[in-house]
Amino acid sequence: MKILLTNATVLTLDPAIGDLTSGQVLVENDRILAVGHDLSAEDAEVVDCRGGILIPGLVNAHMHTWQTALRGVAANWTLLEYFGHVHRGLATLFTPEDIHVATRLGALNQLNCGATTLGDWCHNNPTPEHTDAAVRGLQESGIRAVFFHGSPKPDPKPGQPHFSEIPHPRSEVERLLAGPLGDPEGRVTLGLAILGPHYSTLDVSLHDFELAKEFGLVASMHQGGGEAVSPGGWDVIEERGLLGPDINIVHGQSLDDGQLARFCEQGVTFSIAPENEMTQGHGFPITGHVRRHGGVVSLGVDLESVISGDMFAVARAALGMQRSLDNDASRREQGSIPATSTVRTREALEWITLHGARALGLDDRIGSLTPGKQADIVLLDSNLLNMQPVSDPVSSVVMQASLANVDSVMVAGEFHKRHGRLVADVEDGLRELEASGHRIYAELQARQQHEETAK
Repeated sequence: MKILLTNATVLTLDPAIGDLTSGQVLVENDRILAVGHDLSAEDAEVVDCRGGILIPGLVNAHMHTWQTALRGVAANWTLLEYFGHVHRGLATLFTPEDIHVATRLGALNQLNCGATTLGDWCHNNPTPEHTDAAVRGLQESGIRAVFFHGSPKPDPKPGQPHFSEIPHPRSEVERLLAGPLGDPEGRVTLGLAILGPHYSTLDVSLHDFELAKEFGLVASMHQGGGEAVSPGGWDVIEERGLLGPDINIVHGQSLDDGQLARFCEQGVTFSIAPENEMTQGHGFPITGHVRRHGGVVSLGVDLESVISGDMFAVARAALGMQRSLDNDASRREQGSIPATSTVRTREALEWITLHGARALGLDDRIGSLTPGKQADIVLLDSNLLNMQPVSDPVSSVVMQASLANVDSVMVAGEFHKRHGRLVADVEDGLRELEASGHRIYAELQARQQHEETAK
């Protein structure tokens, strides 16, 4: 099967190809066959993209998709409130079916918004049934994803260890690799959402790092938010030679500049959630620090219980915040703002395409419109009022585009959105999602009221 996308502005994000005016992208089966002009396309379905901009599918490198049914619930909570109300409260009320509908609908919303790849950080899976429900939701949606298998964080019951003392379960890793996530070339693959030295004991951290290395999986962990469980833990991990491109750090505000420099040099990637970090109290995003040390900046929504799932908005938040920090530093140090912007819009687009792919260990498959890579492609309708006129296509995409402009979305050569509408029917799912979210929130409120009365 061949599809020829023609008459578009093509932003390949491949430096060897560059940007094309009135360009073409030829897709065969699940891959990009060619990018250029006057492509031979016998027996191909021709899609006229006149007035549109073709970009690589966006990459949302970090999101807790299981929270889709909690949209808006945590919008006014700080990080401390979030830990209490969500991890020790709402999360404990989820059934496997709640996880399934939230993950499926959350993934479909990512496709709707132009994200073809998702780093799904699932840390509400107290049973294998919860885990399998999440994986099934991703697979049914059609999105490309790395399923980061995590662990829940409730208050321990009497006699139970704290979550920081519990190693990542080898048996679950083996089960998933022998079952639904056994194909390393599959649409949905496995990663480990480990606790890391900030949220676990040193013994647990070392166990989890080594487990990920043993199975060749990307290990992703949160870093920051309160005091570290293992002060000095990163020093031991460095000494053991456990750092590398397969290590992904989320947030990262509590790392010092020397650590950031060394980590970037060793290829560690960073997934920053700028809008949510500023909202909940993590601190300023570390985008500029990672850039200064030549590291990989990827971006994520993090929590739809707090913000929207729109990666264009996330990119603008990251870009605007870093420019603001740079401008402020220049005023204080030089007495004036910089002569030109310190971060260009093209780099911001790379954060949500190429760099996101690298953070998930998928840059050999996705992230640019390069022949041989998977055909994960988004067509933006730039004819609409919010984008016209287009003078600089890259800047128009980063600074003006939104969900309204996402006309078509292709994953592995298959359309999941066309002419502004998802291919999948979501009506029944939306009703299930609403019922799930309302039930869970009502149960939490009833529990809290009972506890308050008992006092």
